[in-house]
Amino acid sequence: MKNTIVGVDLAKHVIQVCSFSNKKVQSNIDMTPAKFTEWLTVTNSVTIVFEACGTSNYWKQKAISLGHDARLISPKLVSAVRQNQKTDKNDALAIVQAALLPDVTFISGKSTEQQQLQSIVRLRELCIKQKTAAGNQLIALLSEFNIKTSSRNGSLNGVITATLEEAENGLSFEFREALSAAWQHYLSIAKSISVYDSCLEKAIEKHADCKKLLKLEGVGVLNAINLYIALGCADLGTFSKGKDAAACIGLTPIQHSSGGKAKLGSIGKYVKNGILRSQLITGAMSAVNHAVNRKAKTKKDIWIASLVCRRGKKCAAVALANKTVRTAFAMLTQGTEYKAELVEA
Repeated sequence: MKNTIVGVDLAKHVIQVCSFSNKKVQSNIDMTPAKFTEWLTVTNSVTIVFEACGTSNYWKQKAISLGHDARLISPKLVSAVRQNQKTDKNDALAIVQAALLPDVTFISGKSTEQQQLQSIVRLRELCIKQKTAAGNQLIALLSEFNIKTSSRNGSLNGVITATLEEAENGLSFEFREALSAAWQHYLSIAKSISVYDSCLEKAIEKHADCKKLLKLEGVGVLNAINLYIALGCADLGTFSKGKDAAACIGLTPIQHSSGGKAKLGSIGKYVKNGILRSQLITGAMSAVNHAVNRKAKTKKDIWIASLVCRRGKKCAAVALANKTVRTAFAMLTQGTEYKAELVEA
């Protein structure tokens, strides 16, 4: 059984299991989750490869706890290898075929604690989108009545309060009631974001590797947690170098090299985690502004100031974000601490 590779395609209600050994497919059958759990329990130790998806972390942890060698593989690689049409059987077979490729890179996955941390971040991101959408809708609807929103008249809060209190604006009771409900919904979303921020601040204290990332320039609680999830949990993949991690996040130019000629383009617009890249660059821009507006205290401040003179603040922010990812990768993989090198007096 040691040479047996099992490819598992996880669907909502059915799990397709393809067993490969002795250079041939031994079986390719579907199971219910309960039957698959029983199969994991009674089967001798084998190599099980799951296609990375929503429930793959749970099943990987389950398989490892029952003595199997469980791994996750990229769905893009499986899709490229798959032959014929997309079916559960073809997907399970493609997982086995992809796992047999030379130098294939597997995804490390996450523990239960790391999944919980990521879930809080995802809930916060959804609330921010909802808050923006709700605020924009309120501003647009009020503008239909020529009620403008600006910082001069108390922003959205002041405008809605004044609109609800003014009796001579001709608005019906029903509209006022609906507007009040919409405003309370907006406030509840804002309150939820505050709760999520508080949860993240408490959670970061329990993760030493995550907490030490706060020492990096332009890295706050949110960026520290996102870097920890992406790099510490190998969410983006398993890398041997920090520059590969930065390239995967989208902080290095796209390469179009062929025939021995290296050609670098612009930074890619479409990346796997655009939110992470955006937040890293935003944090880096804040650090750049601090570095150019005060006397240099560290050698990195001198490097930032010289880079701003040559290329401008935007390029300097991207370069700093790139350096931040590479430094964070070294800290998480080598267990080192970051300490800024001070300028000699």
